[in-house]
Amino acid sequence: MMENLQNQLVAWRRDFHKYPELGFLEMRTASIVADTLEKLGFELLLGKEVMKPDSCMGKPGMDKTRSHLEWARANGAIEKYLPHFEDGYTAVVGVLDSNTPGPTVAYRVDMDALPISESESDAHLPNHRGFRSSNNNMHACGHDVHTSIGLGLATLISENKENIRGRIKLIFQPAEEGARGAKSMVDAGVVDDVDYFIASHIGLGVPFNQFIASNNGFLASSKLDVKFTGVSSHAGAHPEEGKNAMLAAVTAVSNLHSIPRHADGVTRVNVGELHSGSGRNIIPGTAELKMELRGETTELNEYMKNYAEEIIRGAALMHQIDYNIDTVGEAIGAEGSPELADILKQCADKSGMISQSQTNSIKASEDATYFIDAVQKRRGYATYCVFGTDLAAGHHNEKFDIHEDSMMSAVQVLFETAKALTHE
Repeated sequence: MMENLQNQLVAWRRDFHKYPELGFLEMRTASIVADTLEKLGFELLLGKEVMKPDSCMGKPGMDKTRSHLEWARANGAIEKYLPHFEDGYTAVVGVLDSNTPGPTVAYRVDMDALPISESESDAHLPNHRGFRSSNNNMHACGHDVHTSIGLGLATLISENKENIRGRIKLIFQPAEEGARGAKSMVDAGVVDDVDYFIASHIGLGVPFNQFIASNNGFLASSKLDVKFTGVSSHAGAHPEEGKNAMLAAVTAVSNLHSIPRHADGVTRVNVGELHSGSGRNIIPGTAELKMELRGETTELNEYMKNYAEEIIRGAALMHQIDYNIDTVGEAIGAEGSPELADILKQCADKSGMISQSQTNSIKASEDATYFIDAVQKRRGYATYCVFGTDLAAGHHNEKFDIHEDSMMSAVQVLFETAKALTHE
């Protein structure tokens, strides 16, 4: 049975890898997830049933959403489920109720890809084996793997229902990249009844067959899109009539990167894009920049965000122009529950993996922290665990690839936690 599941994990992963979808556009992926869960006997909650629309950050416009719907239809999406996802609300929650007393245990995996063009090198295994991305996006962070692990876990739970008490919730989240999708699911009440919550990731520098029960190194973060709006004018004939939006943007960028670091912990700022101008003799009337801020805690991130907003406002005032700030992604700080981490470590040890309780080594951001925070506020337990794997290249790299045997190990450990926690 396990050999069959291993083969199915590889098949799922390679299929999702070949058809990657960006955040809030995971229509094909979500339809396959929903179909698989329903066939395994899970109750389905889809789209707006588990997402609060007003809390979705950085969601693509309807033109892009409609265009992608047609792509999904043409590339194997299961039509039965598309009405739930066609407006870009692409979350899936599968619930299995044992109808016996016990806690509710939730597992969260993410589904979205990145706007990266995948390597065409013959040495790149997805290209060599024929499952390289079929579009200009790529699963360069392992979310194809996570989705497959979630379906593998669903399979073992379905086949071993007699070993489960209470309820299992499998949360398939859209738009983790850019920290955009989790808050809408939390605000929709997805984890309001959850006693134990586990999010997981593959890789992140952890070697193959090793396991971190609680990664506490994630930074709180805010992703901002800023637009400055001035007045265009001829740079030679009437420069006095112009209001230079590019100058405001450059002033802001220079000062944003000069925000003082904070004594209480790690902070980060980066302006990754700046777009302005249409000709050498035209004073730019608009300028747009994309930036992010991070802090070791939610409070430190708020310090950075407040400081940044004042700098942007000052730059606009200096150049007598208007501005708009749009928060298109956000993650808060969170720490895993040590009690839950200990249980996960015991399950990993039982499976033969090399494990440790917690680490603080990773300085990235993750919006699973919204789930963790919400569960802990209800006096539940939550953690973010990491399954090690060999990587062909680092995360968000065009040659990213994983050791596919690590998927089965992850499924087995998570299944052991399901058995252990539902009998707590």
